[in-house]
Amino acid sequence: MRPERLLLSAPQSLALSGATLLLLLVATTALGPLITGSGWWWASAIVAFAVIGGGAGMRAIRTPPSLVPPLEVAALILALTLLFGGTTSIALIVPTPDTFDAFGTLAEGARATIEQQSVPAIPVPALVFAICVGVGVVAVLLDLIVQTVRLPALAAVPILVPVLVPGLFVEAGAEVGALVLTAAAYLLLLRVDVRVRRSAELLQEDERADAPVVIAPKRAPIVSTMGASLGLAAIGLLAASVITAATPSISTTLLLGSGGPGTLFARGVSPYLELGRDLRRPDPVPAFTYTSPDGIRPYFTLLTVQRLEGEVWAAGERAVDGDHTLDTLPRPDGLGADVAAPLRTISVDTQQVRTAWLPLPYPTAEVDGVRGSWFWDTGSLNVRSVDSTTLEQRYQLTHLDVQPSVAQLRAAAAPDPGVVAESTLELPDDLPPIIAETAEEVAGSAPTPYDAAVAIQAYLRGSFEYSEDAPVAGGYDGGGFDVIAAFLEAGEGYCVHFASTMAVLARELGIPARISVGYTAGTATDARVDGEVVVAVDSHDLHAWPELYFEGVGWVPFEPTPGRGTVPGYSRLGAGEESPGVVPNAPSTGPGSTGRPEGDPDRALDDSAALAARVDFLRGAGIVVLAIALVLLPAAIRWGLRVGRRRRIRTGPHPADAAWREFAATAVDLGLLVDDRRTARALATELMRRPAFAADGDPPVAGAGSALQRLRDAVERERYGPATSTDAGARTALMHDLAVASAALRADAPTSRRAEAALLPRSLRAAGRDALGRAVPRGA
Repeated sequence: MRPERLLLSAPQSLALSGATLLLLLVATTALGPLITGSGWWWASAIVAFAVIGGGAGMRAIRTPPSLVPPLEVAALILALTLLFGGTTSIALIVPTPDTFDAFGTLAEGARATIEQQSVPAIPVPALVFAICVGVGVVAVLLDLIVQTVRLPALAAVPILVPVLVPGLFVEAGAEVGALVLTAAAYLLLLRVDVRVRRSAELLQEDERADAPVVIAPKRAPIVSTMGASLGLAAIGLLAASVITAATPSISTTLLLGSGGPGTLFARGVSPYLELGRDLRRPDPVPAFTYTSPDGIRPYFTLLTVQRLEGEVWAAGERAVDGDHTLDTLPRPDGLGADVAAPLRTISVDTQQVRTAWLPLPYPTAEVDGVRGSWFWDTGSLNVRSVDSTTLEQRYQLTHLDVQPSVAQLRAAAAPDPGVVAESTLELPDDLPPIIAETAEEVAGSAPTPYDAAVAIQAYLRGSFEYSEDAPVAGGYDGGGFDVIAAFLEAGEGYCVHFASTMAVLARELGIPARISVGYTAGTATDARVDGEVVVAVDSHDLHAWPELYFEGVGWVPFEPTPGRGTVPGYSRLGAGEESPGVVPNAPSTGPGSTGRPEGDPDRALDDSAALAARVDFLRGAGIVVLAIALVLLPAAIRWGLRVGRRRRIRTGPHPADAAWREFAATAVDLGLLVDDRRTARALATELMRRPAFAADGDPPVAGAGSALQRLRDAVERERYGPATSTDAGARTALMHDLAVASAALRADAPTSRRAEAALLPRSLRAAGRDALGRAVPRGA
């Protein structure tokens, strides 16, 4: 076995700390594919230096080893306070209760940004905070393994966390360069450990001068040590690559999320529509209220979808652009300077609606007062957050009240290639025939795209009926091409069917089309704010409507759903130059058309709260089980080694050697100094002085001294005598003597040592080094 501990000098400990810090900093770069920029890395580097550097400093002043990890956690908190505490701290570094409240807010924001962002993510403060906390925890574990436990080879376990994480979110996983540099830094740590260990051995040889030892050479062949290290690093690198490639996306893992809004780095809103559930909700749920000094009551868009794939309308694939902050909102695509578009101001107060998409009229020019990090999307100008939601937000917006004239719409030319996304015109080759036939019959003879759009809207509003139940009974509840064909035949449906059908019919005629999802104008209340009428919007106002593109005007909304919302004046049959503007919106009548996408992170409006609770419970239970498994892992490994040695005693070769090794391992677990370079007789002689062995025949363990002597004699005969077979009776006697001698060791140890031996067996350090084939002298 090995000595209890090798005492390292301050320079030796500092060398190991430096190699550990380098390994962590290099491994952290593997997160690069997930996060834009490099500021997050520098913040995590500060945290890593504070933890590992703080540990090195504490060892330099001879701090007791047991106090170093807790003090490193304290250093982590101080570093987080410096970086994220702001004005809540004392002297920028000392945390206060307000600081921990800020940390809680950041943690909640981190959860939200992980749910709502796609990769590469924008390093908003909440996300950087989460990364720094993770790096700090890994730093504490690394320093504990390398310096306290003295098993640097096992540093590969925590360092795999940043290396493997990219493979959970991007198909390619971590970049090859980061993997190679991490492997090189790991090799350097192993090499530094070998040199430090040899130097420490030489300093301690004098302390064991009375024991028979075999001193290893000061230098082992470089080829052997580097070959073993390179082989180990190569195996680790290959394993990391294989695991990264084989690990499923987190979005498919129930423990960490099950898709939709809970999916890590998802898009916050599941990109498809199925609004029947919302339409059939009997009681409305408040969403938000607003006041409009100009009396304008527009539709509020959450998100815009433009790709129809099979049965679903899908949102765009673009990740959030960190440069698209709310202070850079652009002018909408295609809007000409000659189109009337006065600015209107609205104040919004969100209530129970909880979504990552901000309800805004299209197009919005300015947003003020919203909390969190919000970014707009190219083209649609949809605004979504990466670390917050709309819950209990108060903000002011300024939008363009676009008022195109019929003449401007009728004069619009076909857009040039590249002006609008190709997906707004795409249709499959196997389109159901009824779609093309209907488009030709309804608007094929229209002189302009505008007249065709008006004809389609009038056809749908005049020839079809609104029904929330008919699609369910008819089996065509959804928005795919087959659903549209069934809807055209049945003549009944709700807003998704009307909006999808008009968009597809418009594309069939060459008009770019997309669908917006959000809320209609809401209903006026008796409340007043600064003299202005408060308009309430609830879940019955959820809606979907088509938008068509006209060059020189841009994206123009239409309302094909009968009895819901308001038909814009420019889209009415017979509208002429005398009606250039939009008829002011009126409150929705009837139960209200809804248009919420399936999987919207508006959890307050979701009927699947029970499912979400079950998922949260399973996730929490899984984390608890995983934590318990990690705590019990050392004990489980030690139990496996014990079972293997006992099997050798009963049926395998060299049973006495197996019994002696198990006895020596038990001694090490209980905190005794056992050097495997010493003979069995020397160890037995030393242990015979202990009370439990000296009082042979007396309590607490009867016959312990005799049992230890028989074990010693048996292993000496086996190691140094002629080879002989061991009969069943001798093997049974070995098992008995091992049990008695081990019981005596435990009887001499205090309760705390016995508990530590069960949960954190120290003999695993030696077993780990032997298993890893470390090229260092035995006993080091």
